[in-house]
Amino acid sequence: MLRERGIVDIGRLGPGRWPTLRAALEAGALEEVRRLAETVAPSIDPARVELDVPVPDADAFWCAGRNYRDHVAEMDAAAAQQPSIFIRTRASLCAHGQPVVRPKISTNFDYEGELALVFGKRGRAIAKGDALSYIAGYSCFLDGSIRDWQKHSVTAGKNFWRSGGFGPWLVTADEVGDPTKLTLETRVSGERRQHSTTDLLIFDIPTLIAYVSAIAEVRPGDVLATGTPSGVAAGMKPPRWLAAGDTVEVEISKVGTLRHTIVDEQR
Repeated sequence: MLRERGIVDIGRLGPGRWPTLRAALEAGALEEVRRLAETVAPSIDPARVELDVPVPDADAFWCAGRNYRDHVAEMDAAAAQQPSIFIRTRASLCAHGQPVVRPKISTNFDYEGELALVFGKRGRAIAKGDALSYIAGYSCFLDGSIRDWQKHSVTAGKNFWRSGGFGPWLVTADEVGDPTKLTLETRVSGERRQHSTTDLLIFDIPTLIAYVSAIAEVRPGDVLATGTPSGVAAGMKPPRWLAAGDTVEVEISKVGTLRHTIVDEQR
């Protein structure tokens, strides 16, 4: 657990009990973990830690498409009447600081900065009024997209190897507060490309949770990315695709900044 002066190793405080964040969520132990972390001094320097994605063993990475009106407009797309949901694989996502890979097969590599939520408990057919109580916390998400492949298959365009990012960490829901009052910004090599607020979602977070949980039982550690605002490369004339050497930063108020450098695939 990250604190102001360093990292507390929860695994040492409860040996064998919570080998992963998902295990702690499944045990409903998030509050216990927090209390334990406050009883000891941090012992690990964050500068010496290589981060993984917040929940590397999640069962599902759900993503919402076309969920900001300005993004729908810039893509000349029709507004959805229901949430547009797709799934990303774990292999398509990198941790904070790791290089994101532009595949050899295409140069149409785009960025989408998003707010992601992590579920803290199981649920099926969740009512909108109860939805926020199922959230353990929030993180940043880079929904990297291979646009020419996405035209004929959303699943293909969104799941190239190591083409997206998730992190840098999980910030618990109580620390974030109202998820509709957050600011999202995406920068490419220091240039601001996206800037919006999360109250502008077409389908709000409770609606997304109700929709996804109607399809399948959500489980502790599952991730739901909520969509991206305007400012993507594909919406520019001409498009300004990502290239090797670019740095992409997704910053969300009260959550943090996810940072990646783009590299070309070497195989």
